[in-house]
Amino acid sequence: MKKNVVIHMSNSMEATPIAHLVQLANQFESKVYFEMDTKKVNAKSIMGMMSLVLSSGDTITIDAEGDDEENAVLEIEKFLTAV
Repeated sequence: MKKNVVIHMSNSMEATPIAHLVQLANQFESKVYFEMDTKKVNAKSIMGMMSLVLSSGDTITIDAEGDDEENAVLEIEKFLTAV
């Protein structure tokens, strides 16, 4: 399952929000990846996620594959669009 999401967060995604996002992704059995521009990183990897340098207004693609992929995408989208 893939879904494009526009990030709507008050600050750029610094270390603490990224850590929470990685923890959230790790709650799911599905493989979860973030795609932005030409990069594709494992959402369960703190180093990979830090390399994306996400900011409010950026559009990313959440790519999840597994038994709980739909729930994973929805919960991650909620996190990324919280104002």
